[in-house]
Amino acid sequence: MISIYLYGKLRRYAPDSRPSGNSVIEVEAIEDETLQMLLDRVGIDIEELYTIFINHKLLTSRTKYARFLGYQQVRDDTCQSWDLNVVIKDGDRLGLFGRDMSGLVV
Repeated sequence: MISIYLYGKLRRYAPDSRPSGNSVIEVEAIEDETLQMLLDRVGIDIEELYTIFINHKLLTSRTKYARFLGYQQVRDDTCQSWDLNVVIKDGDRLGLFGRDMSGLVV
């Protein structure tokens, strides 16, 4: 299983989008599926995203300050690349922050 935690307006994609609800999508892992493929499968448009974490590590963010904030990163070279061809595996945990949640990351 892959757990996708949704924050801000992205909560509307969760099975229970109420404020008191659990804003998590649980999906079966597919071998060699990339993050881009997974987002397409669950219907989340990349343009709605501001920051993405994989297993508590920063994958990418639209803010230029992200690399200075001290987060552990998925990639060593950059956290501003929106190349989402990263393979997602069974047991991975994703944190997706929408554009309305930019202040929490900075």
